[in-house]
Order: sequence, then structure tokens, then C-alpha cells
Amino acid sequence: MQDRLNIPPTKSSLLDLKQKLIFLNEGHRLLERKRELLTRLVYEKLAEYRQLNSSTREAFSKAYRWLGITQMRMGSNRIKQLAVGMPLAVEATVVPRRDMSVQYPAVKIRKLPLSPVGILGTDASLDETRSSFADMVVKASKLAEVETALWRLLEEQRKTQKRVNALKHNVIPRYERTIKYIESSLEEEERNVLFQLKVLLQRS
Repeated sequence: MQDRLNIPPTKSSLLDLKQKLIFLNEGHRLLERKRELLTRLVYEKLAEYRQLNSSTREAFSKAYRWLGITQMRMGSNRIKQLAVGMPLAVEATVVPRRDMSVQYPAVKIRKLPLSPVGILGTDASLDETRSSFADMVVKASKLAEVETALWRLLEEQRKTQKRVNALKHNVIPRYERTIKYIESSLEEEERNVLFQLKVLLQRS
């Protein structure tokens, strides 16, 4: 890659490059700010993910513990029969959400009141199983939302970091070297013109 831009050393080019350099520096400043905000969001989501991951694991353990109890008391076949017509335990909708130009699905979910499923052949542990599985689904849904947001924020952070590095270590230095080269060329040209004028004046 060239150390500087392939631009003729003229005053108009110099003015144009200086103007562009101002925009590049401003763009770099804004991208740096975006990177910092994304980093903060990533750490916030990471803390939220760790907390939800722990509580979701606990919810899974509790739900399957109650399922085991219910299977021992009612039998698997009876549970399967009841599960066919089981009323919904949760209500959920997925809507788009955006943070720092990063879009990810947000889950709006709530646990519904338990509806009766019959009296004959059932055990009190069935309600505990249904309730704990509904809790598990709510927590797992929120965990999935946070995990998806975290990965997308991390990807955007990496892209922003690459742009920041490209501007800082490649694009802006090339513009600065080109401006310095043009300034030197114009100064040299001006010295040559002054020297020629001096020579002409001495001859006249």
C-alpha cells in the first residue's frame, strides 16, 4: 500500500485534502465514541447474561425435579394424555429492538394463570410441575434474548474497532503524509520561483 495518496501537489488539492482530513478526524472521534458505548453495552449485557444463565439453570433443575416427582406419582402415560389438551402456560410476542444501530429480537413473555386440567388421575405435584416449567420457559426466553443481543453487540463492536483502527493507522496517516508532501512540494516550488525572480532581477 502506498504511503500517500496519488494526488497532484496543487493548492486546490491541498485545501481539499485538509477539508477531508477534518471530516476523517471527526468520523474517527464518533466511531471511537460508538466503540466505547458498545463496549459498555457489552459488559452490561454480559453481566445480565451471567445472572440469567444462573437463574435459568436453577429453573431447569426445579422444573425437571418436579417432573420426576409427578412421573412417579402419576405415571408417564397419564402425563402424556393430559399434555395433549394442556392450556397454554405462557404468552409471548417477539418484537424488534435496537441498541446503537444493532437490531435484535426482544421477547415479551408473561406467565399465565394455571387452568384446571381435570381432577381424576391427577396429583397436586402436576400443578407444581406446570408452574415450574412455565417459570423455566420465561427465564429461558429472556436468556435467549440477552444472548442474541450480546453476540450481535460483540459483532458490531468488532466491526467498529476495525473501522477505528483503519482510520487511525491507515487512512488518516496517509492523508497527513500526502498533505505534508504537497506542502513541501508547494514550498519548494515557491522557493524556486523566488530564486528565479531574484536571478532575473540581478540580470536586469
